[in-house]
Amino acid sequence: MTTPKIFFRIVLFTLLASCASSKKAKFEDYVFETKSEKQTYVSAYDKALKLWDIPYTEEIIQTRFGPAHLVISGPKNGKDLVLLHGMDASSTMWFPNIKPLAKNHRIYAIDFLMEPGKSNLTAKPLSKEEIVLWYNEIFTHYKLKKFDIVGASRGGWIATLLATQKPNSIDKIVLLSPAQTFKFIDKMGKTTTALMLKLFPSEKKFEKTLTTFSTHPEKISAVYKKQFYLANKYAKSNSSMLKMTPFSDDELRSITNPVLVLIGDKDVINSDESLERAKKYLPNSKTKKVADAGHFLSIDQAKIVNDAMADFLD
Repeated sequence: MTTPKIFFRIVLFTLLASCASSKKAKFEDYVFETKSEKQTYVSAYDKALKLWDIPYTEEIIQTRFGPAHLVISGPKNGKDLVLLHGMDASSTMWFPNIKPLAKNHRIYAIDFLMEPGKSNLTAKPLSKEEIVLWYNEIFTHYKLKKFDIVGASRGGWIATLLATQKPNSIDKIVLLSPAQTFKFIDKMGKTTTALMLKLFPSEKKFEKTLTTFSTHPEKISAVYKKQFYLANKYAKSNSSMLKMTPFSDDELRSITNPVLVLIGDKDVINSDESLERAKKYLPNSKTKKVADAGHFLSIDQAKIVNDAMADFLD
């Protein structure tokens, strides 16, 4: 069994390698090293976003830490719903889920500014407290109150972090295989494929990583896969991983919101232990194990996940 100490050594090694390469940067950008890399990635992002296949608008607002990019969709009179994507995934990842989510909700999908996307960090890497400040600045800008929130993987960890802050304006919460939220990574040996992809990116390693994290990689759109690969190939900085530690019992108990936790039965990030801890410490939670699904459960079993989210949120 991999201990947290060993896990952090692996992550730290990845981080140091990232920092070493970033010293060669020709322009100032937290995520990308060159303008051409960023332009190539943004072009792939734009093509992948069209997979939403519903009307949407893109907006950029200025924040104290840099511009925040949002994709907004759904009826203006619908209940507000914030979407927080997973690591290296960006807001385009919601293409299998956006239609049912946007049916009754006003969607605000936010690109995390320390991830590949269209938000852009202009300050030093953010602390947990600064991450909360950044999101709250966005919520205030759009006057979001009593809104629902869906977070996948790292987005689930961020959603949980936001919910531990008192006061907050969150109503219902959906956590899709939240990373490092209830426990440290479950199957560390298998997830090292993702770390090796970061250090030595190649399409072969990328395909191997997909089969590790997904039970049905064939369901991943080729257009989205290209963008996701470029995110893994070009984006070297992920120092905030070091700050992603599981929440304490008391922190989880403090979250009185209705919470739905969905985890795939083949997930390499979470396990039954995650669900048990959610049941034990989240006072108003529902949990579900999704059959034949990996960490990318929102793609692996989109209909099951969509139905569960719709039932819970509506």
